[in-house]
Amino acid sequence: MPAFSGSNRNATKLIVASAAIVVGAVALTGWTISAFSTPQPDTPPPDTSQANSISKQDPLMAQRTKGDPDAPLTIYEVTDFGCPWCREFYRLTLPSIEREYIETGKAKLIFVNLPVPELHPNSPAAHEFAMCAAQQDRFWPVHDLLYQHQAAWMTLDDPRDYFTILADSAGLDLDPLDSCFDTGSARWIVQQEAESVAQQGEISSTPTFIMDTIMLAGYFPIEKWRPILDSLFMEKTGGQ
Repeated sequence: MPAFSGSNRNATKLIVASAAIVVGAVALTGWTISAFSTPQPDTPPPDTSQANSISKQDPLMAQRTKGDPDAPLTIYEVTDFGCPWCREFYRLTLPSIEREYIETGKAKLIFVNLPVPELHPNSPAAHEFAMCAAQQDRFWPVHDLLYQHQAAWMTLDDPRDYFTILADSAGLDLDPLDSCFDTGSARWIVQQEAESVAQQGEISSTPTFIMDTIMLAGYFPIEKWRPILDSLFMEKTGGQ
């Protein structure tokens, strides 16, 4: 696994060439994430050697996609619930992207799991919690609560009891949530997705965003995003 910085100082892969908004060629046209069907209890983990595309069988991909599935632009948000700069993106930039690009049908955003336990030990459990919530179509409410209360659950020896409190706030049914935790039915999705992202080798920090051939690594305000998204939208649609 690459050495993740989790900070803005080391997340500087974005290269803008003058007013053309040309980002350094990083060979990302074929960039994909792997998505796995939820395993049944007692089944072996998926074979990561086959992790090379977005599976149309993944029952949780739609639940963690924000926006029109047919939107011309796709933003992959590779993120860690425990990362402070990921929280800053959620607080300060995502609302503008939602308002200007997602709600207008120009873009959709797909959440990609990349917890970094070396830096944030409780992050894998938080990602599992969010994916368990996705099984009840409550991914985004839990997503928001995890970032809003990041400081509280990050420091706990075992965050599961605290997640139960958040689950109640998000309107989750606790019985299937407990079953999801106990069987690990969402855990494999998180683990395999993180391993797949790491194997591709381009990403070395969170948050990182992939848009066609463009990689934007780190937290940036909306003023940095607009020219990139506007340029991509023009390319995709011819300005229509």
